[in-house]
Amino acid sequence: MPINIPSDLPARSALEEENIFVMTETRAHNQDIRPLHIALVNLMPTKIATEIQLLRLLGNSPIQVDITFIRAESHLSAHTSLTHLERFYKTFSQVKHRKFDGMIVTGAPIEQMPFEQVDYWDELVEIMDYSAENVFSTLYICWGAQAGLRHRFGIPKQLLPEKLSGIFPHKICKTSTKLLRGFDDIFYMPHSRHTTINKRDILAVPQLEILAESAVAGPSIVASRESGELFVTGHFEYDAGTLNLEYKRDFDKGLNPAIPVNYFPENDPTALPMVSWRAHAHLFFNNWLNYHVYQATPYNVDSIEALLKKDATPD
Repeated sequence: MPINIPSDLPARSALEEENIFVMTETRAHNQDIRPLHIALVNLMPTKIATEIQLLRLLGNSPIQVDITFIRAESHLSAHTSLTHLERFYKTFSQVKHRKFDGMIVTGAPIEQMPFEQVDYWDELVEIMDYSAENVFSTLYICWGAQAGLRHRFGIPKQLLPEKLSGIFPHKICKTSTKLLRGFDDIFYMPHSRHTTINKRDILAVPQLEILAESAVAGPSIVASRESGELFVTGHFEYDAGTLNLEYKRDFDKGLNPAIPVNYFPENDPTALPMVSWRAHAHLFFNNWLNYHVYQATPYNVDSIEALLKKDATPD
C-alpha cells in the first residue's frame, strides 16, 4: 500500500519517478482502510530533500501510511520557503490534540551546540513529552536520537575530535528483536556527525538496550524496554549522494574535511559513491512500521494513551 500525501507536494513527482507507490488524499479517502497515522517532525534545513528520503522508505510497505509533517514553530527556516511550510506542514500547537500511531524526529546539523541553546529546544521537549503519551512508537534519528536520549534518560552527548562521516559496518547485539528481523549479521549505515553517545552511558540505564552497534560509530540502534521509543544514531534514509554533497560543502568552506569512510570507490572523491545500505534501510523501516506500529497499535487511534499506560511495546 502507498503513502498518502497531498497531490501537489513536491516530493510526489520525485517519488513517482522512482516507482514509489504514492496515493493522493482524494483517492485515499475513498478507500475503506484505516491507515497508520505517522507524524514526521522535520528538523532538517533541507526539508524537501528529507521529505523525499523518508517518504521513499515509508512508501515501500504493504501498509497504508498517512503522513503529517510537523515543523518547529519557534524556528524561522532559512532554506525552505514559507509557502511550502504553510502549505504542507503543521505546527505542534495545531496537532497536539491528536494521537499518532508513530512519529519520526529527524536529525539537524546543530549537534555541536548545547541543547539548551537551540532556539526550538523547549518546543522539542514539549513534543517529546507529548509523544510519550500520545504516540505508540517514536523513532529518533541522529541529532534527534541524541536529543531524545538526553531529555528522556539524561544521557549526554560527547564531542568527537573530528567529524564522523562515512558508511560503517554494524553488528546486531540482540538477534531476537523483531525490528532487525531479516538483517544480515553485518549491515551498513551512513553516519555524519560531530558528536556521539557513549556506550557505557547507555548501559548504565536499565530501561535501555543496544540493538546494534559499530566498532567505529558506536551504538547505532537503541531501544527503550518500557516504551515504543527507538534511537538511531545514523542515517538509513540518506541518498547515495548525500555524504558527497556534505563533503563538497565542507570542502568549499575551507574546512578541510576528511573523505567519508567506505564511501567513494578507492577513496576517490571524483568517483560515484556506491550504495551499500539501501536494502537494510527499507527493511528497517518496514519492520518498524509492521512490528512496532501496525501489529501493536490499537485500531482506534484515540485509545493509544490508555494502551501505552497499560502495556509495553512488543520486543
